[in-house]
Amino acid sequence: MASRPLPSIASPPSLIHTGSRSLMSIARAVVDPILAVVCLVLSCWIWGAEFGANEMVLAALTFALMYPGDLPYRTQQRGVVTAIAGRWGLILGVLLMIGLLTGTLKLFDQDLLATWIVTTAAAQMGAHLASPWIIPRLVALRGEHVAVVVGANSLGRAMARSLMDDPLSQTRVTAYFDDRSTDRIGSALEAPVSGGVDKVADFVRANHVDQIFIALPMASQPRILKLLDQLRDTTASIYFLPDIFMYDLIQARMDTLGGMPVVAVCETPFHGTRGVIKRLSDVLIGAVAVAVTAPVMLAVAAAIKMTMPGPVLFKQRRYGLDGEEIVVWKFRSMKVAEDGAQIRQATRDDDRITPLGRFLRRTSLDELPQFVNVLQGRMSIVGPRPHAVAHNETYRKLIKGYMIRHKVKPGVTGWAQVNGARGETDTIDKMERRIDLDLQYLRNWSLRLDLLIVAKTVWQAVRGDRNAY
Repeated sequence: MASRPLPSIASPPSLIHTGSRSLMSIARAVVDPILAVVCLVLSCWIWGAEFGANEMVLAALTFALMYPGDLPYRTQQRGVVTAIAGRWGLILGVLLMIGLLTGTLKLFDQDLLATWIVTTAAAQMGAHLASPWIIPRLVALRGEHVAVVVGANSLGRAMARSLMDDPLSQTRVTAYFDDRSTDRIGSALEAPVSGGVDKVADFVRANHVDQIFIALPMASQPRILKLLDQLRDTTASIYFLPDIFMYDLIQARMDTLGGMPVVAVCETPFHGTRGVIKRLSDVLIGAVAVAVTAPVMLAVAAAIKMTMPGPVLFKQRRYGLDGEEIVVWKFRSMKVAEDGAQIRQATRDDDRITPLGRFLRRTSLDELPQFVNVLQGRMSIVGPRPHAVAHNETYRKLIKGYMIRHKVKPGVTGWAQVNGARGETDTIDKMERRIDLDLQYLRNWSLRLDLLIVAKTVWQAVRGDRNAY
């Protein structure tokens, strides 16, 4: 399967996740879950059914599953129908699984559920398709903001382009300020250069500027402090864009530690409520997986015992969260059980793999015991796949940012695995691609993405993965 890069973050400020979300972002996040609940109430009314305790539980589950993985309302609507249908289908699949396992599906009228499924999808698609017309008009009620950018460098220009390209920002960048000569700055700027840094304060006072974005490098601290002092008697909002944004940030966010403001440059995506959501989803999916696959695991264990001597399970030391060693379980698929300083990767025609083991690896049945590792708290359902300790020690010296993947628990499956980066990594380029996909997952995590990866993994297991050997 070809790799599809996850959506990248367009503007430097959006790389920082603040502790409190804006009203607009909260509104965007809750529109779809609220529409699902409203459509459930409407379906009950259409069929003359009472919106009782069972319906309230269904509404709460739907809201919880949909909210963390919200689809942002965008002005570009390409693929919106497919995105909504895919997300809604995944959520319905989880709800169906819960209903079948708990026996609660029979408590609901089937006509009512069908009406709810169709009306919810239609309402969400209508809201997203209409949002380019509605949202800019709502935002326009607050009026246009006038902004200037101090520093006509790549960071400042990225900020200006982001503001000007996003109609929801309602911001007009009127000028740059930079002490460098025109030859050094270059041409084709988004706004004219109106002077050096010492001209900012006068321009702001004379032109009713609302926002000032300072994109000077950190080495310019004296100039920045002088500028801030000059701006004290203005009412403009001032934003500092430190040049750390030019680096590859992982889940960067503003926070407070010991009463002091800090910028988390490289952080796990699972802090606060996100961590609770991730663990709850792991326990729920892991428990369901163990219950559903228990007969299969017993059959596989018996088959291994009958076809090869030695233990049924293969246990290997691997790196877990924060680089701590954990023991990962798999069904044995090889004649050997290596866990030393030197471990040879499995290859396509590896003579160490048994005939049964080849089938188990191709169908991913050898990974089933790792659902128990998930319930133990060692692993997650979705995350970067764990590598043997020996391989970690080799690649951490060769690939920049390799160990960042250990900011989260390793997963039974991952974004790299459903994008074809599975199997032997006989070249550095292959491992670099896998690591790049793992870091994409860290940057862009959502519950919706986890559900998508789980669905793709199941499909790969059903059809057989040609990269698994």
